[in-house]
Amino acid sequence: MTHAYRLAFFSILGLLVACNSTDPDVTSGAGAASGGATGGSGGGATTGDAATGGAGTGTGDAATGGAGAGDVSAGGAGTGGVGGSGGTGGSATPVDAAAMVPDMGIGANIGNTLENTTEWETGWGQPLITRTFINGMASHGIKTVRVPVAWDTYAANGTIDATKMARVKEVVGWIEAAGMYSIVNIHWDGGWIYNEDNADKYKLTDDVKTRFASYWTQIATAFSDVGHKLILEGMNEEGNYWVNGVHDGGTPDYAALNEMNQLFVTTVREQGGYNASRALLIAGFVTDIDRTCVSDFKVPADPAGTKSLFLSIHYYTPYTFCGLDTVESWGSPKTTWGTEPEKAELKSKFDTLGAFSAQRSLPIILGEFGVTLGTNYPREPASRTLWMRSVVEAATSRGIVPVLWDTGTDIKRTDGSFSTEWQAVVSAVNR
Repeated sequence: MTHAYRLAFFSILGLLVACNSTDPDVTSGAGAASGGATGGSGGGATTGDAATGGAGTGTGDAATGGAGAGDVSAGGAGTGGVGGSGGTGGSATPVDAAAMVPDMGIGANIGNTLENTTEWETGWGQPLITRTFINGMASHGIKTVRVPVAWDTYAANGTIDATKMARVKEVVGWIEAAGMYSIVNIHWDGGWIYNEDNADKYKLTDDVKTRFASYWTQIATAFSDVGHKLILEGMNEEGNYWVNGVHDGGTPDYAALNEMNQLFVTTVREQGGYNASRALLIAGFVTDIDRTCVSDFKVPADPAGTKSLFLSIHYYTPYTFCGLDTVESWGSPKTTWGTEPEKAELKSKFDTLGAFSAQRSLPIILGEFGVTLGTNYPREPASRTLWMRSVVEAATSRGIVPVLWDTGTDIKRTDGSFSTEWQAVVSAVNR
């Protein structure tokens, strides 16, 4: 999720605010569901230092590559590496992304946390991420954890803050030590990727490309010794480029998005280690199904071959049910879901997505989907359960990895346990 809707969307901690966009995308699903009206895309503390884990060593400290047993991410000798021989050399054999899908199961986001753009990890009311929470998610059946991150907000003269890099590596290490896959991205991060706050909004400019390549050089280098259970994701929903910067009534600038996806793949592959062969997640056009599944969207040329890329799509359709909590000029909140036309719409969207995936030989990660609890317009629990279950089943039946957007609403941040509704979904799908 990006800037405009995040806090309105899912916070269980009293951070829900009104959604005030007039963007017509809000009814189409992906891009509109993003963000928080009061700013940003996630929680975070100014920590990431040694007090919260930082770059420690010792047993189980998978993130930092200490010498202890269980040093998963940095490839301790023998038993340390994931998906390769350990150490920093990586694996010469590129992964097969489609073959990873069954093992990736059902996933969840650690949302409104490391992508916060005010104070980082706890800035939007979330607690610090703990190993107990990570292990709890694994014990309850989560197989993939997406870790949205704001990097640019805290960078100094283009250099990523070292304590924050270490903190993200620590969290990734915990995820991998628990046997799960992890996805690390550049999230909304102030919207700089599409010049959200300046005169070049919706345009791709040279300075953005330079900064994007620099950050991915730094991130990929830092994670070069982390094995194949780590997937790097180029951007969140910020592939939002329009010809001449004209958004309303304009033409999507697929050439710009294609260029950024290519730049991401080329840059990461050049950093060596596991980056040369790991799975990479490229961005759809604002991660929207209809705007991505078109001939103008191009799959990047990949030095690793033709089987190591995933495509990122998000799904919040209909947004009037999934996220809207105030009456707007373009729509009113819906508290229920499940009519035959609504079910048919969902099936049609996923049929389109599945066909596009097959046509391009490009497996899909549904990196976000979810339903607000609603404050002004509380959602019917049975409808929330039905919608989430329908999405998960539509995804898994088509070889798509579903990753729930969660900020503590459906997965408890203390122990990783599930809400009644999300537990019903997971139990039904895993029967």
